Amino acid sequence: MTERKPPSMEINDWVEAQIKRAQNRGEFENLAGAGKPLPKLADPHDSDWWVKDFIKREKIEADALLPPTMLLRKEKGAIREKVAKMRTETEVREYLEDLNKRILLQVRDATGPVIPVGKTDEDAVLRQWREDRDALRTAQAEAKSEEPKPAPKRSFWQRLFS
Repeated sequence: MTERKPPSMEINDWVEAQIKRAQNRGEFENLAGAGKPLPKLADPHDSDWWVKDFIKREKIEADALLPPTMLLRKEKGAIREKVAKMRTETEVREYLEDLNKRILLQVRDATGPVIPVGKTDEDAVLRQWREDRDALRTAQAEAKSEEPKPAPKRSFWQRLFS
């Protein structure tokens, strides 16, 4: 339990006495961060410091704060990478149809900043997907043909007597 301040003593004197006792006991030695500058003391004033700290501490992606139009525009810019992971043409078509529907809904919505986002050209994306897929397959086939064939596995008796 903490020690109570004597009624006859001033609060400042009482606090100073407690600090001196703790120093004599060595409680302020080998503290974490000793000899290092205080963080963010030299930084210029930022009125949104608490929001930035919250985002960093909670590991929130900054994309979550963007308006929906910007999110769609970023998604549209990364179509090639996203489509490259898909296996079938129908899966690619369904994704592109869903993306175009979301773009049209956002264009109709008048709220938020006006950022031009056009529909995606499904045929051009599918053509590119096919070309990328064919190039990947030919590269894999060439890599397989260049690999040396492993030696046939010898039986137990062949290994024993060799």
